[in-house]
Amino acid sequence: MVEFGGEADHIHCLFESEPTVELASLIKNLKSVSSRRIRREYSEHLKPYYWKPYFWNRAYCVISVGGRANIETLLQYIENQDEPARLKPTLTTDSPTVES
Repeated sequence: MVEFGGEADHIHCLFESEPTVELASLIKNLKSVSSRRIRREYSEHLKPYYWKPYFWNRAYCVISVGGRANIETLLQYIENQDEPARLKPTLTTDSPTVES
């Protein structure tokens, strides 16, 4: 795990993996383990909100570094999740910029 951040309704994880790793299995395992741990540690607090047998949504998005997104852009994006107003998409670049 290189970086972790998120907002009230979702998270972002930046990680490195070998090309042989099955990303779908990795994401499924991360969701399973984190769900069990969160439910165990915060069961009383979560009880009124999560009564279904699942915690995470089945959906996920995977973006690889290269192409349109470079590692620095993804790091900035994840690091600034607690201040989404600082993330400003631009029309002239392929990636968001971070305002200081």
